[in-house]
Amino acid sequence: MVGTLLEQQPVAGVTVYGSLRAPVHAGNLSEHLPLLLQAAREGPVLAVDACLGSYESVGSVFVQRGPLRPGAGVRKELPPIGEVAVMATVNVGGFMEYVVLQNTRLSLVYDLATLIASAVRLCFTPAATPRVGAPLRPR
Repeated sequence: MVGTLLEQQPVAGVTVYGSLRAPVHAGNLSEHLPLLLQAAREGPVLAVDACLGSYESVGSVFVQRGPLRPGAGVRKELPPIGEVAVMATVNVGGFMEYVVLQNTRLSLVYDLATLIASAVRLCFTPAATPRVGAPLRPR
């Protein structure tokens, strides 16, 4: 969903791999891996995924330096992706993960995807990045 939002309002210099129409997921990650590895040689790869977590973390977005470990929440072993990982906790994990994912509120997923896409735009749009010492202005 983040990829779709970024495709709708492209950011110069940002290439999107994965969208609602052409998702990159556990089932097709191996076919996209060569392309993602090539992208990593050209610049940093920001990997985004939804995850399951504790009740208290639902609705939170976590950013970490280092690769994303896709599929960990549903006990799949997949190759790590990216130099920076962004994870949005969409529901509670620990029991019957597939059923939990099927019953996750789409509105929460959409809100978190919108937040992440906005942050990516802000980080990668030079005009939106204030100079050091410049006051922040509301938009």
